[in-house]
Formats: sequence, structure tokens, C-alpha cells
Amino acid sequence: MSLDATFTALADPTRRGVVALLRARPYRAGELADKLGTSAPAMSKHLRVLRTSGLVEHASDGDDARAKIFSLRQKPFRELRDWLEQVERFWENQLDAFAAHAERTRGKKTSR
Repeated sequence: MSLDATFTALADPTRRGVVALLRARPYRAGELADKLGTSAPAMSKHLRVLRTSGLVEHASDGDDARAKIFSLRQKPFRELRDWLEQVERFWENQLDAFAAHAERTRGKKTSR
């Protein structure tokens, strides 16, 4: 999946709440709705976005084949982490270059 889909899915606070809960353990949709104070239809829409983006997956509950258990998928979060690490390295390099420049020019007066 693309980073765009990941960012779009995570832009909503309820979906970020779902991800936060699923970090601890898998949940049924109804449990997620209860914990986050949303209606079942609203949670269904949020879970659909998260599934489409690839962030979550579902499996049938062994006790009730109609019930779905939702859990996080690792791959899109690894891709997000890798992208964030690249951005972090860019800014570290920029700050290091600025610090080196400031150190070189410390005490020098500019003439105008």
C-alpha cells in the first residue's frame, strides 16, 4: 500500500484511536466501537478505511464465524517508520550543517 493511503487513514482521530487500541491486542468491531464511543455503522466505515489502506486485517472469530477480529498489519507501519527515518536523517543532516556553519562563523563579524 502507499504512504498516501496510510496518511489518509491515520488523519482521522477515531482511526488513530483504533490503531492505538489494536496495538495492545486484537478486538472485535463492537468492542472497538464501545471503547471509542462510536456507533457500529461509524466504526464499520472507519474499519473499512483502515482495511483498504492495509493498516488492519480481520479474521473470523472461532466461536462465531460472523464476528470479525481486527488486528494491525506490520508492513504498512514499517514502511511509514522507514519514511519517517529518512525525513529524520534529512533534518539531522541539515541541523548538523547549520551547527557547523554557526561554529565556523562564530566571532566573525559581517561587514555591510
